[in-house]
Amino acid sequence: MFNPTRLSTARKRRQLTKKHLAESAGISQLTLTRIESGQTADPGEETVSALAKALSYPVSFFYREDCEELPVEAVSFRSLSSLTARQRDAALSAGAIAHLLDDWITDRFNLPEPDLLDLRDEDPESAAIALRRHWGIGSKPIPHILKLLEAKGIRVFSLAENNKNVDAFSCWRNGVPYVFLNTFKSAERSRFDTAHELGHLVLHLHGGTSGREVEREADRFASAFLVPRDDFIANVPVVRSLQQLMACKHRWGVSLAAITRTAYDVGSLSEWHYREFCKQISYRGFRKNEPEPMRREESVLWKKVFGQLWKERLTKDHIAAELGIPVDEISALIEGILGGDQEKVKTFRSGAKLRSV
Repeated sequence: MFNPTRLSTARKRRQLTKKHLAESAGISQLTLTRIESGQTADPGEETVSALAKALSYPVSFFYREDCEELPVEAVSFRSLSSLTARQRDAALSAGAIAHLLDDWITDRFNLPEPDLLDLRDEDPESAAIALRRHWGIGSKPIPHILKLLEAKGIRVFSLAENNKNVDAFSCWRNGVPYVFLNTFKSAERSRFDTAHELGHLVLHLHGGTSGREVEREADRFASAFLVPRDDFIANVPVVRSLQQLMACKHRWGVSLAAITRTAYDVGSLSEWHYREFCKQISYRGFRKNEPEPMRREESVLWKKVFGQLWKERLTKDHIAAELGIPVDEISALIEGILGGDQEKVKTFRSGAKLRSV
């Protein structure tokens, strides 16, 4: 039976209004509205084919059970205020597609179990220390935060939303935490976004909280998690130049602007020097183009999964066909965090068990 909620999901993923989709499919907007609302329970085969073609989705996608659409209140968006409704809905729909893919993989592999804490009663800095202690990493720098999160049971996917409004978002689903990253940003910004979303997962647990204060708390958590204050003070008791901070940013894997703010917050940098350094960072264009950029992190978990799947030489088309989704949706979710090793992404093995990740 035709599923109207899936039509809505596909339309939102393509960021099309009902008017534009109706025009592309050669039907009236009223007809489309009746189909999407479920008033027309069984649209004709020709109409469904026209809609599928306009959306570049397989016809089979529209005849399956409901996708688990994420409600806005269950998701933490990094910059919700700057998002258009269309961008927000496209990102939420990407989450629904990711859940289909994750369920397919989880049925075939033993993935790490979530190992997070409920830190809603802690302030952001204390929460960062508590989670670091729980994970046994003390105050040392985190060279690969993506690998760390994956090892702790967090599913990390990429977003192919080539715009700066969708930084990242996170959510919980059936006890499993998810983080979605926009790899359009610099490697340093992506690391901060990752830690920011981790903060939401442990501080807020997506209980309907939102607003600037919640985002500031996640920022404070990310800063303290990536650059522990005691480690910074021990290594950089006094800051004398921007060049000194340039070297520091490589130790902790954060942007020059972020490490400058940390230096000020812990008292290693005076207010006057902080303001002067911020002016230099802006004047030299370092806020838009990170100086001495680090290499972008790549997923370790998905590479291990796809390495197992490679042996049976099953393609992304195989998974797409099983799930009834377009191949480009799979690519959008994984290729942004898989780096350059794309040949192995093309083929998958069915039924393998991932015993060690």
